[in-house]
Amino acid sequence: MTAPSAVRTASASGGGRTKSKSWLATVPLLAFVILIFGVPLVIILGGTFKREGAFSAANITESLQGAYLTALLGSVKLSALVAVVGALLGTFLAQAVVTSRFRLLREAVLTASGVLSNFGGIPLAFAWIATLGNSGVITKALGLDSAGWSLYNFWGLALVYLYFSIPLMVVVVVPALDGLRPQWREAAQNNGANTWQFWRHVGIPVLTPTLLGGVVLLFGGAFAAYATAAAMVGGTVPLVTLQIANALSGNVLIGHENVALALSLDMIIIAGLVMAVYLPLQRRSARWLR
Repeated sequence: MTAPSAVRTASASGGGRTKSKSWLATVPLLAFVILIFGVPLVIILGGTFKREGAFSAANITESLQGAYLTALLGSVKLSALVAVVGALLGTFLAQAVVTSRFRLLREAVLTASGVLSNFGGIPLAFAWIATLGNSGVITKALGLDSAGWSLYNFWGLALVYLYFSIPLMVVVVVPALDGLRPQWREAAQNNGANTWQFWRHVGIPVLTPTLLGGVVLLFGGAFAAYATAAAMVGGTVPLVTLQIANALSGNVLIGHENVALALSLDMIIIAGLVMAVYLPLQRRSARWLR
């Protein structure tokens, strides 16, 4: 065997060992993913297609009818509203932060956004009830109760969801805005473009994947939220997460726990569609802003 052939053979064998070791390194991660995601998914699938001890699609059919369908559509409408409005307001706030000359303001807004984007559940609901509920501080101070204001409806819940959705959008879009290169704006100005033309033909097309990805992310966060809505509105606003809790606890019909699993499967399918849109958009955005 010649020297070059020996080198190639050694390299090939070394590369094979490296690949083998890299696969071994992923085994704990794969085991964790299977345990955390795979096992619950198998349980959901097994229960969804089981009705009175026999294989049946009755649970899926029931989950797409009547009050369950109303709750599913209600969650989609609420999540879509929160996603669009939160994305718009969050983007404008992020742009104001990025263009600000005050570094302290930028750091304060980004820190607050990181904290508020993870603030939810029962504490968030109680905070808003104490502020804008029927006996809330601002409600009484401004006389909103006499004007017909109510926090415990679709629009009040959307307002509360925006409280953590707008900061989340700021966290998502600020890195993309930072990635807009000054050379692009200078080149546009040198070619006679004004600010609006720059954003229309350069800025917005480059940011579109990130903006759409942010919309999808906000949609998913609002769609899966449960504790805040349960503490605020109970069954006043039809939401799929609340219906799942009612079905599991037997508050609707005893013995229909598997309908809750079917509703969970419906949510997983919608979440899968959301991620199928989100991930390619993020990869495209990273390629533009690299």
